[in-house]
Amino acid sequence: MSQAMLHMYISFAGMILMFVSAGLALFSRTKLKGIIQKIVLSISFVCLMVSGIIVFYIVVGGPTSS
Repeated sequence: MSQAMLHMYISFAGMILMFVSAGLALFSRTKLKGIIQKIVLSISFVCLMVSGIIVFYIVVGGPTSS
């Protein structure tokens, strides 16, 4: 697998984590209460932070030759 394809799949994982984070946050705010809400919001925040790190890695890594 080329470096460019690997970066593409890694960036897809980052985008999926962003969607998961948004979905969990919306679900938690509208449907849950109490400690479960805080746990799900924490998971959402962790997903958002990991996706941000992934996007930062891809952007700082720059373009690939192939």
